[in-house]
Amino acid sequence: MKTVETDRNTGEISRRTFLKNTAGSVALSVAGGASIEGTPVFPTYSNNPITMASEKSLIGAYGPWAASLLPAQPPLSFRHEKWNNIDAWRKEALGKTKELVSAPVKPTLPKVTVRKKYVYDGLEIEELSWQLPYGRPAEAVLLKPAGTTKPLPGILGLHDHAGMKYFGLRKIVKTSDTQHPILKEHQETDYGGRAWANEIAKQGHVVLVHDTYAFGSRRVYYEDTKGLNWGAVSTEGKSDADPENAENIRSYNAWSSEHEHVMSKSLFSAGTTWPGVFLMEDQVALDILADRKDVDPKRLGCGGLSGGGLRTVYLAGLDPRIKCAVCVGFMTTWNDLILNKSFNHTWMTYTPLLPKFLDFPEILGLRVPLPTLVLNNNQDELYTLPEMKQADAILTEVFRKAGASDKYKASFYDGPHKFDADMQHEAFAWFKKWL
Repeated sequence: MKTVETDRNTGEISRRTFLKNTAGSVALSVAGGASIEGTPVFPTYSNNPITMASEKSLIGAYGPWAASLLPAQPPLSFRHEKWNNIDAWRKEALGKTKELVSAPVKPTLPKVTVRKKYVYDGLEIEELSWQLPYGRPAEAVLLKPAGTTKPLPGILGLHDHAGMKYFGLRKIVKTSDTQHPILKEHQETDYGGRAWANEIAKQGHVVLVHDTYAFGSRRVYYEDTKGLNWGAVSTEGKSDADPENAENIRSYNAWSSEHEHVMSKSLFSAGTTWPGVFLMEDQVALDILADRKDVDPKRLGCGGLSGGGLRTVYLAGLDPRIKCAVCVGFMTTWNDLILNKSFNHTWMTYTPLLPKFLDFPEILGLRVPLPTLVLNNNQDELYTLPEMKQADAILTEVFRKAGASDKYKASFYDGPHKFDADMQHEAFAWFKKWL
């Protein structure tokens, strides 16, 4: 059994270490597939039920059959020849997507409490909170250039997953010179040592970053659960005055990772989905951002890395108030997830039955012709490069057919899963151009 290395200072298991230990290192190339960083890559079998049983996949000999269930041209794809009127297509495609995402009903605008105000690093910062109809209060941080006197474009900064549900918004902001070692390391490895929400705020935006469902202030508290006789959150020998002890955080993150299976089943049983809950909570945050006097509600954007990229796909795809979107490190096809990569993706990705109607990139494509930027990494551990390229081809065709080729761009950077300084530079320029 392989051992998993942890950081000797924080005790945190890094995503890359986890993937290295779980994905294995055996390369395989079959039927025209290519090997990327030791990960098997499999060809597309869409609408082709006759395949070789010897070809391997994540689900063994069932992989080719499962992939063949995907329609070669999803019926609600704007690429489909039957769609020539973009308004008629959008009405039907959005309607079906919203039905399947099944988001809970969005509440009225909640009362926002300003918990603290101060200036740091040239930014006016507000620590906010609001109460949704369920769960503990959501905490948020708002950042804007100090001395702002007129409405500015607003950006909803969407934090990542990273296997760390103990933290939420704090992964992409910095509000003082003191920072938890786990967060400092995370920003070094995934963000080029920068708090990207701070950096984009400095360029003339009002940026709101909130804890979303099951993260940070919205996380599932172990002491609130019952009926689970597996797993534990370590507090033995730790002072109650030190809730952010690295060992406690490591234990919580490991427990909450396993708890995703439970949460997903419960959400499905309740008639909703994790993407639906994300969508609703992110739309509430967007309501709050748009309602501010220092924000121009006609110039709103959103973006994020990884789990933040996933949230961008659903929010920007389904809410036309997002006039500019930047999806980072979360773009591939359903085919890639079926055959190659579902094992290292969160349950938060999936909307049951939606693949029958749209390929994954086409969820984001629902926003066409609004400006959309997708940033990828060639050696991203979470996807295969051929399917990332296929996703780009799909979105390119969607925007071309809508006569909006200038509103879509995808870039590919060398390196693993990240949103580093060079990628941020391109993202910020995109926001500046369109907002």
